[in-house]
Amino acid sequence: MRISRPNARFQQWEALLRNRSKRQRAGEFLVQGVRPISLALERGWPIRAVLYDPDRPRSRWGAQVLGRADAERVAIAPELLRRLSEKEQDEPELVAVVGMPDDRLSRIVVDPSFLGMAFDRPAMPGNIGTVIRSLDAFGGAGLIVTGHGADPYDPKSVRASTGSVFAVPVVRAPSHQPVIAWVEAQRAAGTPLTVVGTDEHGAVELAELDLSGPTLLVIGNETAGLSSGWREACDVIARIPIGGAASSLNAANAATVALYEATRQRRRG
Repeated sequence: MRISRPNARFQQWEALLRNRSKRQRAGEFLVQGVRPISLALERGWPIRAVLYDPDRPRSRWGAQVLGRADAERVAIAPELLRRLSEKEQDEPELVAVVGMPDDRLSRIVVDPSFLGMAFDRPAMPGNIGTVIRSLDAFGGAGLIVTGHGADPYDPKSVRASTGSVFAVPVVRAPSHQPVIAWVEAQRAAGTPLTVVGTDEHGAVELAELDLSGPTLLVIGNETAGLSSGWREACDVIARIPIGGAASSLNAANAATVALYEATRQRRRG
């Protein structure tokens, strides 16, 4: 197939960049970049189509992806590739259309060394991607995005994750309630999972807690913090001590600090 003008199919792909509802209905999202596309292939994500400029010389990587991906190959005009990548100048070599996984909490594996995170009503997709990247870096088992907020498959989130969205399970839940039911099921199965919320007014400093056991860290909305439901559900709410003129930490920064502290304790132990 070759597309040289913005026909109906191109417009469907373009809508995946900006319209969350259309991404959800289609069950797919757009990905670009060497590392993200390579990780999607390595981790077995469903690649539904690979879009490329037929007149551009292929790099070794590009040729490998086109030869390896079990997906439709679509030749597309360079100006259309630029529109799909949201770049004003150089078009990407490839753009992949990738299928979304199901939002099943069972995708997140819980074991005695479990370290996971829940992000309550995130407002900024870039923060979701940064949290996913930090989870990947510190050996996190998965991210649960709860409530009405930004989409982890938004292009800004995917870019901020630098491909880690394909390495760390991400599950969306409508509220804290199904997550707490999942936590109780893990406890009933014998895993003493502790739920630790974070807030600047938390009762105890994060470093004073024992985070060496199975732990679910909870980060609140960038402006409003944790919802009342999450506050009640957490076993403890901890604070990260800060100084200077800063009134608080960015949500993604706070998540990274909390993950580092948990990992530090586990390595020392």
